[in-house]
Amino acid sequence: MKVGQIAIKGHTGLDWKRWLFNLSKEEILGLDIGSSAVKLVQMHRTNGSYMVTAAALVNIVDGTADKAEHKQINTVRAIRESVLGSGTTTRLAVCGVSGPEAAVRYFKFPQMPPEEMEGAVVLEAAQICPFSVDDGAVDYRLTGRGKGGVSGVLVAATNKLIERKVRLTEGASLGCALMDVDGLALLNCLTECEKGEDSKAAVVLNVGNSCTTLAVMSEEGVPFVRDIAYAGSDIIRQIAAEHKVSVEIIANVLTGSEKTRQLRLEFGDSLSGTCRKLVADVTDTLRYYATHEKSAAIEEIFVCGGFALVDGFVELLAGQLSEKVTLWNPFEKMRCEAGRECVELLQKSGPAMAVAAGLAMRSV
Repeated sequence: MKVGQIAIKGHTGLDWKRWLFNLSKEEILGLDIGSSAVKLVQMHRTNGSYMVTAAALVNIVDGTADKAEHKQINTVRAIRESVLGSGTTTRLAVCGVSGPEAAVRYFKFPQMPPEEMEGAVVLEAAQICPFSVDDGAVDYRLTGRGKGGVSGVLVAATNKLIERKVRLTEGASLGCALMDVDGLALLNCLTECEKGEDSKAAVVLNVGNSCTTLAVMSEEGVPFVRDIAYAGSDIIRQIAAEHKVSVEIIANVLTGSEKTRQLRLEFGDSLSGTCRKLVADVTDTLRYYATHEKSAAIEEIFVCGGFALVDGFVELLAGQLSEKVTLWNPFEKMRCEAGRECVELLQKSGPAMAVAAGLAMRSV
């Protein structure tokens, strides 16, 4: 099941009055603007499968800088470099939101007149969102209607978060055609790339620099998304503090070249210890999901995100989680017509670009 996306129309204002379902087939860019890197993917669908036509990954210089204006300038520069480096001429992008300023929730109401639905959804969002919906946007999609009531999925995000993403995109001379949610983009990508004959729940864990997203698509096609604040940068900071070295040194050690492999081995125990909180958060979330959603036990977790590329990280998760853990590269089952450099990028860094792939699967 494809989950509808949040809509942003035009360049000056937001329109959250409806979901965009019946869209034309103009190609767009999937633009994942992270805290440490920008990932860009463009693709089109041919004979039921996806073909990648452009891709890029550009690190944001001084991604941990304290001054917001410097971070914004460097992020816009990274977006521009990703567009230029990919060779794309498309100027429409789909972006995503995540973190404490965004929320995805399932709801179920008694039967009610259609004209009362929007008000009921906004009231529900006000009760469950960790931010004021008066300063945000709320939209929804119905997933079922019957004698037992009406059910659906609501999405909410702060205007501040949305406007920040739009401002960065437009600063790089791109138009933000749609605003999606990272967790929903991941689930759409996972269900497209890992189609199975059974009806088991699909689970994806995206471990980024500043946010970890755990997303589940139930057997009935209902999404569950939780953003966890503990992520790669927190792990790096803890290891750095433990060994009394800079975070830059640890980041280079964990994500560096073959020359630092011996140093990685020296930090192996520290990596295991600092990941325990992440493992506990994932375990608690899956336990909550299984209990409240009355779901069958989760059997496999597909792990992606930039931090998933750290040597030994996925194996560490596999040793501490009871579920089967698989490093997931969505591009392994896609063709690429953008040349050898693009193919090599997707082979090496594909797991870090899963959100961008899911965003690129939208159409406008």
